[in-house]
Amino acid sequence: MTKQTPFTFTRRGFSALAASAIALLAFGTPSLGHAEDKSIKVGIMSGEDEDVWRVVVAEAAKQGLKIETITFNDYTQPNEALERGEIDANAFQHKPYLDNQIAQHGYKIVPVGFTGVWPIGLYTQKYKAVAELPEGAVVGVPNDPSNEGRALRVLQNEGLIKLKDGTGILATIADIVENPKKLEIKELDAGVVGRAITDLDAAIVNTDWALKSGLSAADRIAQEPVADNPYRNFIAVKAGSENEAWVKTLVSSYQNDTVKAEFDRVYKGTGISAY
Repeated sequence: MTKQTPFTFTRRGFSALAASAIALLAFGTPSLGHAEDKSIKVGIMSGEDEDVWRVVVAEAAKQGLKIETITFNDYTQPNEALERGEIDANAFQHKPYLDNQIAQHGYKIVPVGFTGVWPIGLYTQKYKAVAELPEGAVVGVPNDPSNEGRALRVLQNEGLIKLKDGTGILATIADIVENPKKLEIKELDAGVVGRAITDLDAAIVNTDWALKSGLSAADRIAQEPVADNPYRNFIAVKAGSENEAWVKTLVSSYQNDTVKAEFDRVYKGTGISAY
């Protein structure tokens, strides 16, 4: 049995203890609400969102979370990178898009906090109103399933086509049952359709791609409703990590007035904060 040395409380020991107590009072104990210092990688799309995320990074740093943003140019890449563990989160997509990606690839990815919504619109540089679109007009739409269905609903809302009853949000041109103006609908990559506007009579373009393509609100002749919009974008993480402390810090670093001000400055009303 090991003999233990008795503890002797000397005056010197008391002085050291008192000094430690004073130091704790002076500098404060770590806040229970403050995230431990952690570094993460977040995938975003290149372009205007980079400006917004610079502010998010600064807000996160105040809470002990270091964010490195990884930029992508293709919508398919951020989910692939998240699934492979190359990044910790991404922020670029809405629920219909993620649902389709999960159905196709089996991703285990979940949304954790909304960011913004960019109402998709019908743009043209040749006509001033929907009614001016001629018979046989060539209209471009995004070719990925979620955004194509979204685009076709804009055309339906404007009375240009009719989709068959019961068609869900993943409608395709095969679901068109009425096309009174005999529109020629061209399916193009979401990043291409806006840039092809001069070769088309009109195009349904995601707002972020419209900005990148040099289109403005003056070129938009129709837009989907904002109220109850199912296409709000969000921050997403791998399933199983959604309750981790850094995730809550990440979301709060985005959802605040400082970031909203930068968001409004960058998107000039074409995007709307959605939290």
